[in-house]
Amino acid sequence: MDMYKRHRVEMVQRFVVDAGIKDPRIADAMRRIQRHRFVEPALAHQAYMDKSLPIGFGQTISHPTTVAYMTQLLQL
Repeated sequence: MDMYKRHRVEMVQRFVVDAGIKDPRIADAMRRIQRHRFVEPALAHQAYMDKSLPIGFGQTISHPTTVAYMTQLLQL
């Protein structure tokens, strides 16, 4: 069971669709990707906020809005 699905759907609406990302494929992909799996379990509850989070080795996962915007600019 994916206990974060509702959070993911809300994140996409708020930080992707409402932020002006026009490509529906980006929203669809972000609804499917389980962002909480990329962060430490102690931070999983923050995974669907519009903020960067540490992923180890001094690296971070970017804000969802940033990811969506950069992906849209690639025009894949």
